[in-house]
Amino acid sequence: MDHLLQLALLIGGLALGGFCLSLMRRLRKLNDLESGLGGAIAVMAAEVDRLERAIRAARDEATAASEILADEIETARRERAIWDLRQRIELASAAPAPTARRLRKRSEVGQ
Repeated sequence: MDHLLQLALLIGGLALGGFCLSLMRRLRKLNDLESGLGGAIAVMAAEVDRLERAIRAARDEATAASEILADEIETARRERAIWDLRQRIELASAAPAPTARRLRKRSEVGQ
């Protein structure tokens, strides 16, 4: 009986050893940088870095464009105000001068 139990433990140990070997081979293939998951992770990390740089560049360009647009809008508002002022001056100079009227004094009632 004792020998049978030791034989079962030996067979179980060998089976676990074989299982560990197969897991080791699968893990090695998985971590292979050329064809395995390790390579895919390395490629994805490089793509994430590239995309982050592109996003930063696009954000910087959008900020610069926004500042330029704000300056252009402010310039347009100032020019519009000057144009409005010129139009008012032209209208005022083109309009006939109002005729002067003499105002009569009110007569005081009840004196």
